[in-house]
Amino acid sequence: MLLPKGGVSWKAAKSSLPPTRAIWVFLTRTRFLLLVAITGAILLLWRGISTSASEMQSFYCWGPSKSPMEMSLNEQAAWNAHMHTPVIYNRHTPVEVNSSTISSVDLNPIKSTTSALNNEERVLILTPLKDASRYLSKYFELVAELTYPHNLIDLGFLVGDSTDETLAVLAAELDRLQKRPDKFRSALIVEKDFGFHLSQNVEDRHGFEAQGPRRKAMGRARNYLLSTALKPDHSWVYWRDVDIVDSPSKIIEDFIAHDRDILVPNIWFHRYENNRDIEGRFDYNSWVESPKGLKLAASLPKDTVLAEGYKQYDTGRTHMARLGDWRLDKDEELALDGIGGVNILVKADVHRSGINFPCYAFENQAETEGFAKMAKRAGYEVYGLPNYVVWHIDTEEKGGNA
Repeated sequence: MLLPKGGVSWKAAKSSLPPTRAIWVFLTRTRFLLLVAITGAILLLWRGISTSASEMQSFYCWGPSKSPMEMSLNEQAAWNAHMHTPVIYNRHTPVEVNSSTISSVDLNPIKSTTSALNNEERVLILTPLKDASRYLSKYFELVAELTYPHNLIDLGFLVGDSTDETLAVLAAELDRLQKRPDKFRSALIVEKDFGFHLSQNVEDRHGFEAQGPRRKAMGRARNYLLSTALKPDHSWVYWRDVDIVDSPSKIIEDFIAHDRDILVPNIWFHRYENNRDIEGRFDYNSWVESPKGLKLAASLPKDTVLAEGYKQYDTGRTHMARLGDWRLDKDEELALDGIGGVNILVKADVHRSGINFPCYAFENQAETEGFAKMAKRAGYEVYGLPNYVVWHIDTEEKGGNA
């Protein structure tokens, strides 16, 4: 094709185009519009078919084309083998709480282990007090000698129904103790009267008739003290009576090494007569149950508290106080069913699980003996160390626990 000599101009190109009217007539013809419609329908149908085919592959029905109820075991196994349902987790961003009235406590890191020192596990020493002013000086002398790091120890006391200067002496002794370079982590004094008044002389305290009410009142005092003083970061609870006159300074470490849920030592006392040192056996509340004791308990009303070591109730139990010797292996263990309260080391989670000191008859026992019964019912270990002796003050008892 030969181009014009002067080149292509707009007027020349425009003159070669069909008229606008002719184009409009062509586009509005029925045949042209029908062709466009058919072409569009074919394109849409093709796109839908190709998309459905790819989606159908995701929902391909593996296995026979029959109801699962009609499949054989082999067919069901083959069908289930190809079921890999995707799981999509909704990952949320952390929730930030700025309210000062909401707090959180994580007890998972709190453990009671034999590596207590390395893990810096905290110990709570608890002592209930009543008319105990004359014992406090010696008590704090021994506590100050404990070799477990004092910065890991919290002290807790409950003063109840006292008629002497127990509270004042306690406050003064604690103030003096906490001024030492090796002061304890904290000290707490709880005041709570229970309306239980009993003379502190031997006849009243250790007479048979007083044992049931006395043990119930002591159980309440221990529970009030425990519920007030126990904090989330405590790993061990060490119950220590005020009238101990001698005990090893490493007693906490020695007991922790045994890794028992509940552990008690043997409790003896010194008595000096005619220039002779008589080693007496004191605590008859740590014992091993006997068939005779179980039979006796079964014959008693459920609200009767058995007072161990009295002739009125012959239980036939084996008393740890009658066993052992401080000259022998101090780590020898004895599984117990009842324990005394002079000196107890407890894993804190035992108390957190609800094992406390019943102020009522639990399996015909109360306070520390009921505590041991309750712990064993819950599956915890209760042990004593017959040859590990803690020395109690001599009460000059003539009868009863003898």
